[in-house]
Amino acid sequence: MPTALEIALAGPKGEPVDLARTIMSHGVADLPPGQVDEGARAYTTTLALPSAPPRTVRIVAGRPGFARIDVEGRKLGARAARDLTAAVRQILNLDEDLSEFYALVASDPDLSWASRGAGRLLRTQTVFEAVVKTICTTNTAWSGTRRMTQALVENLGAEAPGGARSFPTPEAMAEVDVGFYREVVRAGYRGPYFKQLATDVAERTIDLEELNDPDLPDGEAAARLLALPGVGPYAAAHVMLTSLGRYSRLVLDSWTRPTYYKLSGARSALRDATIERRFKRYGDWAGLAFWLYLTRGWVEDGLPV
Repeated sequence: MPTALEIALAGPKGEPVDLARTIMSHGVADLPPGQVDEGARAYTTTLALPSAPPRTVRIVAGRPGFARIDVEGRKLGARAARDLTAAVRQILNLDEDLSEFYALVASDPDLSWASRGAGRLLRTQTVFEAVVKTICTTNTAWSGTRRMTQALVENLGAEAPGGARSFPTPEAMAEVDVGFYREVVRAGYRGPYFKQLATDVAERTIDLEELNDPDLPDGEAAARLLALPGVGPYAAAHVMLTSLGRYSRLVLDSWTRPTYYKLSGARSALRDATIERRFKRYGDWAGLAFWLYLTRGWVEDGLPV
């Protein structure tokens, strides 16, 4: 008998959680093994579990104030159910306190809407997964990003009941040679980066999960990310925004810049410093404020492709 679980949609201080905006908070959420169902405002993914094989879950709005998690496969045991619940809380980012941010946006006419539950960005299970996926977004079209992540999951991920696969572990990615990344994943120049990154994490030369330490300054977190193979300023800022809850930096790239020009009504291209001044009032929350300004229409209009 399949398992159905539910999780309260509330932040640590009772902040509201808009599930649809969390599910559709950024495009990387829609990369394998994750899949966003925009029409149903639902999210399907396959999660690795420490106490059991991976499980495929579908997350959708349940009774008022709750999310429902439908788990594929036979009924979960108590320990596996706890582990899976913790994993869902992680990817929905339910333990981040956004109360300070909501107080800040209340007086901003362009962002006051966000205090109704926006801003909780969907996360990956691990920082490693976030870094690999972000490297897959660099210097390529979105179709290339999707192709690479699909190949990684299909060939190296652990299988769940039903046949879907979770994102591969560092150990699985370290075991294959660079030729696999070149010929199967078609990762191009990224192949050696994937091999080196996975090997370093698998052999515990580096610990990416330490970047979640709240006592680690943003500057140090950025420096550690920039030291990784294949990670430049854009990739570091993207991982910090979407996966680490570190919002002091704005993600300025070929999509965010022109989108801001269009939404702000600017008559000509703006310097990055001009954009940064607009959000300076938000301090350590500036990157999140900028991101929400850009993505307000996504729930109504759909994720960009």
